[in-house]
Amino acid sequence: MIEKPMLRICLIGVFLLFAGAAHAQGSTPAKKLFGNKPLPASLAPRSHGFYSRGCLAGGTAMPVDGPNWQAMRLSRNRNWGHPDLVAYLKWLAGQAAAKDGWPGLLVGDMSQPRGGPMLTGHRSHQTGLDADIWLTPMPNRQLSRKERENLSATAVVKPGPHRVYKNVWTDAHFRLIKRAASHKRVQRILVAPGIKKKLCESEKGSRRWLRKMRPYYGHNYHMHIRLFCPPGSPGCKAQQATPTDDGCGKALAWWYSKEPYAKPKTPPKPRKEITLAGLPAACSTVLKASDRSDAGPAQAAYAGKSLPMEGTVTLKVMGPAASLADLPVPILPRSRPAGR
Repeated sequence: MIEKPMLRICLIGVFLLFAGAAHAQGSTPAKKLFGNKPLPASLAPRSHGFYSRGCLAGGTAMPVDGPNWQAMRLSRNRNWGHPDLVAYLKWLAGQAAAKDGWPGLLVGDMSQPRGGPMLTGHRSHQTGLDADIWLTPMPNRQLSRKERENLSATAVVKPGPHRVYKNVWTDAHFRLIKRAASHKRVQRILVAPGIKKKLCESEKGSRRWLRKMRPYYGHNYHMHIRLFCPPGSPGCKAQQATPTDDGCGKALAWWYSKEPYAKPKTPPKPRKEITLAGLPAACSTVLKASDRSDAGPAQAAYAGKSLPMEGTVTLKVMGPAASLADLPVPILPRSRPAGR
């Protein structure tokens, strides 16, 4: 039998142990807590919080290969999203290949298995509702793991003057982006100002979809697609609505002035690291939840084993898109801007 003084000492020790662990987790940057989770939480699919301050429960993996897509940068383990996002990307890949002359999507970063802040790069992509789609057509062969890590995306816009490269931009780029924006679940798409300008010049019919196309820094070689908060996610915080006009007037002209690139009069303060306490309370539950047992196949790609497949990979590029895969184009480095 343990004497009362000894029992008291044991209980105090256990309390201090758990208190110390809780304190350590509370002071640890949230990006380390979420970035080190290789699998999604075994919870119902829900997006919690805002796109740049939230997390994802019950994430689904975008298969790394499919009939009309290939996922890139597999070592990052960022090919996860809310099931609605995965379904949307599969829809876009199929529609663009069948109707728009686009051979297939190269899918860049989506979210981590449990969303949350990332170890490197993006400030957003935290709720499983964002995806970067390269504006480089999928080549007519299956890329190796090494190629998926090292190939650079193709720039379609020249930085500075914000003009599209005439030897890169095609009508298929226009059709792909318009298709992406046409889905009712898409909240906005971020692109370079030069891409927005080209879209404004090219559209001869209804211009309603152009309101979703938002110019932003660093999007010369990809489009950043963002979905609305999904049904069944009451804790998801919506972004402000896009303007009602097409955005091709004064709002776009601002990007061709000096103002967006002027140095601030006072240096901005360094951003504080987001901790678990700075995220929605539900994110603590997401972090502590057990791994989802049926997520093993996607983890194989992260662990460097055989890659999961979905359907038959379409490798043959047909029609006018055949020239897209072999264009001589300028290349951007893989580094990304810190802002989003």
